[in-house]
Amino acid sequence: MRFESPATLEDAIHLLANAKGTARVLAGGTDVLVQMRLGLVTPDLVVDIKGIPGMRDITPVDGGYRIGAAVTGAEMGEHAGLKALWPGVVEAMELVGSTQVQGRATMAGNLCNASPAADSVPAMIAADAVATIEGPLGLRLLPVAEVPAGPGKTTLTKGEIITSIFLPARPKHSGDAYLRFIPRTEMDIAVSSAGVSLSLGPDGMVEFARVAIGAVAPTARLVEEAGAALVGTQLDAATLDRMMAAVRAACDPIDDKRGTAEFRTKTAAVMAKRAAKTAFARAGGKS
Repeated sequence: MRFESPATLEDAIHLLANAKGTARVLAGGTDVLVQMRLGLVTPDLVVDIKGIPGMRDITPVDGGYRIGAAVTGAEMGEHAGLKALWPGVVEAMELVGSTQVQGRATMAGNLCNASPAADSVPAMIAADAVATIEGPLGLRLLPVAEVPAGPGKTTLTKGEIITSIFLPARPKHSGDAYLRFIPRTEMDIAVSSAGVSLSLGPDGMVEFARVAIGAVAPTARLVEEAGAALVGTQLDAATLDRMMAAVRAACDPIDDKRGTAEFRTKTAAVMAKRAAKTAFARAGGKS
C-alpha cells in the first residue's frame, strides 16, 4: 500500500486521478481504517487530505458556514456559531461514534462512506446542504442528497474529492432537529432516522419545511410531501398525522436482524414527528 499526504489539493487530485487499483481518501479515517482492519478493502493508495489548506476550517460564508472536509465532529460541536445556526446538523454529527471517534470522524467522510444509516446525512439533506466537489475536470456543486448512490457507493467520479460542505443561511425564526431510533442507548447504528428543518412566518405558521429520512431506503432521502404537509400549520395533530403518512409512504427498508421493514417504517415516522416538534420549538413556535 502506498500512503501519500499531499500539501495541495491539486496534488491530491492528481494522485487519485492517476491511481492504479483501489484508492481511498483519508480525512478522519474512522470508516476506512476499520474497513482495512476487517479486510473489507485493501487500497493500493491512501491519500491523506488533512494537511491541505482549508480542509480543517469552518468558514462563515453569506450567512451560512462552509465546513472543510477534514473538520471533525468534535470541532463542529465546539463552534458556537455553527451550533446556533444548525443545531440539528451538529447534533446528528455528534451521534457518530464515541467521544474518541468524535475527535477524528468528519461529516464529509460520513457522507462519502455512503451508509444508508449515516447519521449526519438526513440532517444535511433537511438543511439543503451542498457539497463542493473538486476533481480533474474542475469544481462542481452538488446537493448532499445527490452524493450517495446506494449502500457504499457515491456519485463521485475518479479523482474527485469533496472539499467542503456548505450549510446555508436561514431566516431568524428557523429550527432544525435530527433523531434516530437505535436498539441501545448509545454508540449504535440507526434503525431509522429523520431530520427536519423549518422556518416560521410572521404569523407563527410554518412557512418552509424539509423532511429527510435515513436507514429506511438504499440512501437517505428527502420527503417533499412530508415537508409540504407542515407548511401553513402550527403542527397540530392532524398535520403531524399527514406528515407521518408521507414519511411512511417514502420508506423502502429492508428486513434484517436489527429491525423488520415494518418496524423501520413505523419508527421513521415517529422520529420525523418528534424531530418536527423539536425544530418547531427551536424556531420559536407555539403549538
